[in-house]
Amino acid sequence: MNKLSPTSRSKRKAPFSPDERPHKHFRPTNGKISPGENTPDAELANFVDSEMATDEEPGPLYPPQAPPDTVEWQATIENVVRNVVSIRFCQTCSFDTDSACASEATGFVVDAEKGYILTNRHVVGAGPFSGYVVFDNHEEVDAYPVYRDPVHDFGILRFDPKAIKYMPVAALPMRPDLAKVGVEIRVVGNDAGEKLSILSGVISRLDRNAPEYGEGYSDFNTNYYQANAAASGGSSGSPVVNIDGFAIALQAGGRADGASTDYFLPLDRPLRALRCIQEGNPIQRGTIQCQFLMKPFDECRRLGLSPNWEKAVREAFPKETNMLVVEIVLPKGPSFSKVEEGDVLLKVNGEMITQFVRLDDILDSNVGKTVQLTLQRGGEDIDVDIEVGDLHAITPDRFVTVSGASVHNLSYQQARLYGVAVNGGGVFVCESTGSFRFDSADNGWMIQSIDQKKTPDLQTFIDVVKGIPDKKRVVVTYKHLRDLHTLNTTIINVDRHWSAKMRQAIRNDKTGLWDFEDIADALPPIPPVRRKGAFIQLEHTSHPAVADLVRSFVRVGCTMPLKLDGFPRNRKWGMGLVIDAEKGLVMISRAVVPYDLCDIWITIADSIVVEGKVVFMHPLQNYAILKYDPSLVDAPVLSAKFSEESITQGASTTFIGYNRSGRIVHAATTVTEMTTVAIPANSGAPRYRATNVDAITVDTSLSGQCGSGVLVDKDGIVQALWLTYLGERSSGSRDEEYHLGLATPTLLPVISQIQQGRDPKLRMLPMEFRAIAMSQARVMGVSEDWIGKVFEANKSTHQLFMVSKCTFERSDTPTVLQEGDIVLTLNGKMITRVSELDVMYSHETLDALIVRESEEMKLEVPTSPADNVETDHAISFCGAVLHVPHLAVRQQISKLPSEVYVSARSRGSPAYQYGLAPTNFITHVNGKPTPDIKSFLENVVKIPDNTYFRLRAITFDDQPWVITMKKNEHYFPTTEWTKDNSELCGWKRVTYESGKPVEGEPTEGILPSQDGDDVEPMEDDGGI
Repeated sequence: MNKLSPTSRSKRKAPFSPDERPHKHFRPTNGKISPGENTPDAELANFVDSEMATDEEPGPLYPPQAPPDTVEWQATIENVVRNVVSIRFCQTCSFDTDSACASEATGFVVDAEKGYILTNRHVVGAGPFSGYVVFDNHEEVDAYPVYRDPVHDFGILRFDPKAIKYMPVAALPMRPDLAKVGVEIRVVGNDAGEKLSILSGVISRLDRNAPEYGEGYSDFNTNYYQANAAASGGSSGSPVVNIDGFAIALQAGGRADGASTDYFLPLDRPLRALRCIQEGNPIQRGTIQCQFLMKPFDECRRLGLSPNWEKAVREAFPKETNMLVVEIVLPKGPSFSKVEEGDVLLKVNGEMITQFVRLDDILDSNVGKTVQLTLQRGGEDIDVDIEVGDLHAITPDRFVTVSGASVHNLSYQQARLYGVAVNGGGVFVCESTGSFRFDSADNGWMIQSIDQKKTPDLQTFIDVVKGIPDKKRVVVTYKHLRDLHTLNTTIINVDRHWSAKMRQAIRNDKTGLWDFEDIADALPPIPPVRRKGAFIQLEHTSHPAVADLVRSFVRVGCTMPLKLDGFPRNRKWGMGLVIDAEKGLVMISRAVVPYDLCDIWITIADSIVVEGKVVFMHPLQNYAILKYDPSLVDAPVLSAKFSEESITQGASTTFIGYNRSGRIVHAATTVTEMTTVAIPANSGAPRYRATNVDAITVDTSLSGQCGSGVLVDKDGIVQALWLTYLGERSSGSRDEEYHLGLATPTLLPVISQIQQGRDPKLRMLPMEFRAIAMSQARVMGVSEDWIGKVFEANKSTHQLFMVSKCTFERSDTPTVLQEGDIVLTLNGKMITRVSELDVMYSHETLDALIVRESEEMKLEVPTSPADNVETDHAISFCGAVLHVPHLAVRQQISKLPSEVYVSARSRGSPAYQYGLAPTNFITHVNGKPTPDIKSFLENVVKIPDNTYFRLRAITFDDQPWVITMKKNEHYFPTTEWTKDNSELCGWKRVTYESGKPVEGEPTEGILPSQDGDDVEPMEDDGGI
C-alpha cells in the first residue's frame, strides 16, 4: 500500500543514534484521500505521518550509491551548504493539528542580513515553538517563528546573524521560475537525522496535487513538484537546488513505503511572504473557504466541461493538461450556496485561471473585497460574486488552558479536513486532559455546551467557565470531528484547585514566543449538601445476606494532576468497599489510587457523589483506605463484615464483582487456588506492585471480567477482596492488570487501628520472599527434621520462603537477611504461609531462624518503618518530574546512585528533546553533586533561563552518561510540590521565577499533560 509522509524527524525517545530512530507510522481511521484520477494517491487507504508513532519498518541495509557529482555540482554544493541549517525544535504543547513533539528538520537562510530561515510549516507548527539551528560549521543559535502560513507548508524563522562568529552567513536565492520538468536537482539537508546529506534527483512533474497526510496537517490549494530524491525523516525544509545554486523548491514530503518519490513545494508564495516581511508589510492571505483540485481535461469533460471552453483553455495555455475543480465547500463560508463540489473554475475577475499560483495572487490581493468567479456546472456557465475573507482571521493564534485542558477556536485546517463550518460549531479541545478528558485523550473533541450553556466560540467558553465554582459537577455536551452526527453528554468535576488559574496564551510574532496571561481566578467551591440515595436490589442470589452486600459497594474515581511513581495513567476508576459506614471509610485497590496527589470522587448508590481523601496506603498489600464525610450521605450504606478466618482451597463461596461497564455480576463458585503472588516487576518503568501476599483464584469466568469485587459466604461475611493488581506481562511488552483475591484476615489489624482513629505505624522487612517446595529446600540445606515440621504445620501446602530480593533502603538499618536465605521461623513461629510474614508489621526487630548455605543460624533482624515510603515531595523541571526513588524502584535496584529520580517527562519539553528519560538518576548539575532533591533544586534554580547546563545521569542499569540541556522557563517553569495537609488539596505548590520561590501557579508556562508519554495506555476498568 502506498504511503505518504512529511519528512521532519519522527518523535523519539532519546538517546537513539540517528540510524536507530524508528520511522513511525500513523494510520487514520478517516483520512482524506486525494480523489483526482491524475493523482497517484487516488487509491490510497493508509498514510504515514512521521510525527506520529506506532510501528517500525526497517530501512534498506545498503542504501543505493549515487554516482560522484561533476565539478560544477561540487562547486554548487560547496556554496549551498553554508546556507543550510539543521533545525532542532520542540512543539511544546498540542495545538490545532499538531501534537507536542521534539524533532529535527532542515531550513535554509533566505536573508542573511536580517536572519530569516525558510522551512516547512509542519516544522514551525501552528502552536508554541522552541528551537535552535545549527550551521554547517556547528555554530548554534536560537531561532524563533515569525510566520507560518495558514495553508501552505512553509514557515519562516528568525535568528541573530551576529551570533554566528566563525563563518560568513549567506542567503540562498529563491528562483521559483527555474523549476522545470527534467531539471536535475540536489536536496541538501538533514536527511534521516544526519548533520548533512546531499540527495540527487530529477523533477518529473510540476502539476501534482498537494499530498494528504491523513488527520494531521496537510497542504491544499497548491500544486506540488515531484521527483525521485528518496529523502527521509529530517529533510523537511531542505532547499531543492539546481546546478546554478538557486533554490527552486522546498522539500516537504515523500513516500514511506520504499518508493523514492518526493514532493516539493513551489517557492512562489514563500518568496512573496519573505518580501512582505523584509519590507515590514503584513502578509495578506485571502480565502473563499473552498478547496480546489487540479483535474485533467478528460475528467473535467465528465464533470460537464463544454468543448468550447476546453478549446479556449487549451489555446490560451497550450502546455496545460489540468483545470481547477471545486473539491470542498465549507458550510457557512463565503462560497457556501454559491459554489458546488464538482464545479470547474474558468475565470476569476474575467481572467482565465488554470493555476493555483495565480488564484492565490488574486485572493491575497482582494481581502475584504468581492471577486467574480466564472464556473461551469454540468455544461452551464455560472457567474458568482464572492467576498474574500481573511485567512489569518480563521487561523487560531491563541488558546486557553483551564482545568488541565487547552481549547481554541476551530481552525480552517480542521474545518476543511472534516468539511464543517469554521465558526459557531463549538470550541476545539487541543489538549483533552484534566477535567475535559472525555472518552480518551485523543484530539478532535468539540465542546458544544458547559453547565447547560452553549459555547459556540472561545470567548463564550471563557465567559461560561469563569462562572463555574471549583469542584462543581456540570453537564458537558461535545462531539468529535470524525462523528459530528453524535452528540455526547458527560458530567465532569471542574478542577480549579490544581489548575486554579484560567490562562490564555497569545502568539507574538515579534518575539516568536506565546505570551501568557491569567484571565480568571477560581471561584471557591460551593459547600456540599446532604443528598439522598437508594441502592439497587440484587436478585437471585443464593442467600439474602449476600444480596445486602450491594449496599457496601461504592464507585471511586481518581484523577492525578501530576505523574508520580512511574504510574502509567492520570485517571482511573474502580469499585471500593465500605468498611465503616459510620466513619465513611472505603477500601480500594492501589491500582486505582496509586498515590495521594490526586482528586478522589466517591459515588454512593449511583446517586450521591462525595469527595474522598486518602487516609492510609499499604506499602505491600495493594490496597488504600479512603475517607468521605458520611454526614453528606442519606442512604442505607452497609459496613462490610470481614471474616477472621482465611478461606481455603476448594471452599464454596459467592463471587460478586463489577465488570468493565460498572455492572454488578455474581455467581456461586469455589476457590481453585491460594498461592503466593508473584506479580512481575516492570523493569522499564518501576511502579507500585503487591509483594509478599497470597493470591486467590476462583472457578468462574467472571473473575477475569471483573477488576473489582468480593468473595462472600452465605452469611454475607466478606472472605476476600477481589483486587486489580498492576504488573507487567511475562513477555515484558507492556503493563498488565491481574485480577486476584486477597484474604480478609490480613486486613483486620490495619482496619482496627484506623477505626480507632490511630494512624497505623507499620514496619516491614525490606525484601521480597519466594515460596520454595521441599525438594528445593532439601537441596539448599534444610534438614529432614525441619521438612517434617513443615508437613505438620501446613498440611495443604508444603513450602518455605526464601529471600529472593533485598530492597535498597535509604535508612541506616543494616540488611541482615541476604538473598538466598531460607526463613524457618520468625519470633519462634514457623513460617509456611505468606500471611505469617505479617508479624513484621508490628515489630521493630524479629528473632529469625534461617538456613544460609546449608547452615542454620539465628539472627536478630531489624524491620524498617513503612510510613515514609510514599512520595511526598516532587519537582517539575524542564518538563521532567523528579522525586526520591519510590519503593518500586528500591525493590528492583541494588544500589541507588542518587536520591534524584526521573519519574516522567512531557513530550515537547527540553527533557524529551535532549533525552532525559524516566528511570534516570541525576547525580550532578554543572559538575556539582546533587545527592538529594534539596541540593538538586538549589542548583537548578540558579541556572539562567535559555542557557545550557550539564547533567550527569546514571541509567537504571548503572550506566553513567552526561547530557547537556537548555533551560526553558517560559514554557516549562520549575515547580516544587510538597505534601502539606494544611493546604486545601493536601499539597503545596511553589514556582521558581528568576530563581526565587513564589507560591502557587507560574505566571507563565504551559501546564503540559504527561499522559501516555513513555507508557502504554491501560483500560480504566479499575478494581477494588
